Amino acid sequence: MRVREKEITRIIVDGFWKDLKEFMSSEVGIVGAGPSGLTAAFYLAREGIRVVVFERKLSAGGGIWGGGMMFNRVVVQEDAMRVVKDLGINFKNEGEGYYSLDAVELAGTLSAQVVKNGGKVFNLFSVEDVVMVEGKVRGVVVNWSAVEIAGLHVDPLIFETEYLVDATGHSAEIATLIVKKAGKKLFTSTGDLKGEGSLWAERGEEFIVEHTGEIYPGVYATGMAVNAIFGGPRMGPIFGGMLLSGKKVAELIIERRKEK
Repeated sequence: MRVREKEITRIIVDGFWKDLKEFMSSEVGIVGAGPSGLTAAFYLAREGIRVVVFERKLSAGGGIWGGGMMFNRVVVQEDAMRVVKDLGINFKNEGEGYYSLDAVELAGTLSAQVVKNGGKVFNLFSVEDVVMVEGKVRGVVVNWSAVEIAGLHVDPLIFETEYLVDATGHSAEIATLIVKKAGKKLFTSTGDLKGEGSLWAERGEEFIVEHTGEIYPGVYATGMAVNAIFGGPRMGPIFGGMLLSGKKVAELIIERRKEK
């Protein structure tokens, strides 16, 4: 068989263009392909919901890859094992309710399961704004990450979403846009982001799951964005709360859809 360079390019362009058109309007948009964002996408996609994930970086997985200070193992607690088992990930029982996972397997499996179940991850896409129409978030404004990094002035494009999930981690970028740029109040005691606290793993793990949910009409927060928004402590290289937060936000959106 002769390999034609033009055909390789055509196949890539045609396939990517098809994906763009298919997911330009989605039920759920998730900003950030870290552990919580990917977990949410996995459970939503498994329910047959059209879900699209935007990731600024080349690889999906967020902070999973580095484990703790580049020791690429991660720890989860007993409660999170239901997610680990749903994903089919290998694990080692470390005793006393602790389990360890290979960080590369966790990141790779999460990414693969989202796609295998019908979701889409657009990597190298930066979300620079939300679409706000009459006080309701209607979608996201996206551009290539390379454009953002280079500081070029290139007009973005828009993806329409019914529900939006802030899974941007410590920076809570979607929540920040809603407050700082759109001038709207969040569902916090102050209406603003309260800021992330110092490390306290036990409380951080509880806090992240307790406060996962809707932060503005139709907009949800999961993962470390939750603690940054509501003032919870960070928790370091334990990932159980991240997985449970992703699962919870998916369940909340699934339930909301049923109410309509």
